[in-house]
Amino acid sequence: MSAASLRRAARESVSGLPRAFWWLWTSTLVNRLGAFVATFMTLYLTLDRGYSASFAGLVVALHGLGGVISSLVAGVMTDRLGRRPTLLAAQASTAFSVALLGFMEHPAAIAAVALLVGMTSNASRPAVAAMMADIVRPEDRVRAFALNYWAINLGFAVSATAAGLIAEYSYLAGFLGEAALTLACAVLVYVKLPESRPERGGVGGSDASGASGASGAASGKSGPEPEIGLGSVLRDGRFMGVVGLSFLISLIFTQGSVGLPVAMGSAGFSPGDYGLVIAVNGFLIVALQIPVTRLIEHRDPQKLLVVSALLAGYGFALTAFAGPVWAYALTVCVWTLAEIVNSPTQMGLVVRLSPVHGRGRYQGVYTMSWAVAALVAPLMAGFMIDRWGADWLWATTGVLGTVAAVGYWLLMRGLSEGVGETAPAAAGGGEPKAAPAEPLPAGPAPVEPLPTSGPVGAS
Repeated sequence: MSAASLRRAARESVSGLPRAFWWLWTSTLVNRLGAFVATFMTLYLTLDRGYSASFAGLVVALHGLGGVISSLVAGVMTDRLGRRPTLLAAQASTAFSVALLGFMEHPAAIAAVALLVGMTSNASRPAVAAMMADIVRPEDRVRAFALNYWAINLGFAVSATAAGLIAEYSYLAGFLGEAALTLACAVLVYVKLPESRPERGGVGGSDASGASGASGAASGKSGPEPEIGLGSVLRDGRFMGVVGLSFLISLIFTQGSVGLPVAMGSAGFSPGDYGLVIAVNGFLIVALQIPVTRLIEHRDPQKLLVVSALLAGYGFALTAFAGPVWAYALTVCVWTLAEIVNSPTQMGLVVRLSPVHGRGRYQGVYTMSWAVAALVAPLMAGFMIDRWGADWLWATTGVLGTVAAVGYWLLMRGLSEGVGETAPAAAGGGEPKAAPAEPLPAGPAPVEPLPTSGPVGAS
């Protein structure tokens, strides 16, 4: 492919997205540039503090438990208070709690503050996803989620390499650096991002992109959209099936920051070695996310999710055969490809299944799948590594990937014929009502015409 073709493809990939999206994208990038705690917590506890893998797993599990709690609370806040105040509160409190964690000495204090960090750091996710769905047109959402995931990993690739070197000299500097960048993220949100929560209309209302989300509109009846509660989300069987499969996939991917550093530390590798290996994940996503997203345009999402689940499970399973650093990096390449395919495809599906005025709650429950995985994965990794060795952990990831692949295949049979057929029931109870569905895309949406200005200034 010529240089001109590459430039044209890059411009088409970022065109047609609103200015607010790019400020949200920038805040995501800044936030991930400071990622340290989630990546180096296990190494900090086992190598720097001298705790066992089981205790490290317990602390990281408490971090995940905090995320489970905050996912649901933040989802409700996102719908009731708005996206912007939820983001501000989450990021400001994250900056404080991360800095505090760096000064904790007693094991009980470390565990307690890790729980607090998990609560605060996870609280922004439902708001970010809901805001992105609000401000981006339906046909551009998969592409927007792919670009946001690209920003996450661009920041992660840089931070993992730098933080690995910083950790060899001072873990405290890593904690304080993450706190500073998270606080900068909060300032950016306050200055540049307007509130995007859709107002409730008389006939169901519409989101920022003009997509109707009301059941009343479909039936021709007037009146406000029914109130959406957490119970309505939990009764949405198809959506909860996606949440369950997301949990299995998350349980696999979380081993990149939980099981892998412990296994490499036990094998005699340094934090810098692990930082270089895990940075491969971020750099590959930065290099491949956009071209792969274009390559899988119009592909069947069922096949994409099945293949990505198998790549994730067996990519981690290959770690059992890794010896030198380059072999670990090679296994990372395999499961990174799974991430590149799975993340935007699944996020696009979640938004399609979510009614407009329930996006916060739906995103909160979806985010909870990752938070529960963050709770279970370190306990699983610590127990297996201490009792039977790391090879058992990697074999288990292969089994989980196979189960998830079968689950995606079963869940998505006939799903492209229409998604989101059920909207949450009214506040007074009763069965869910029919709601119009946006047709499930076969893959990432086609690109829009070229813009007249760059990404951050796109209008």
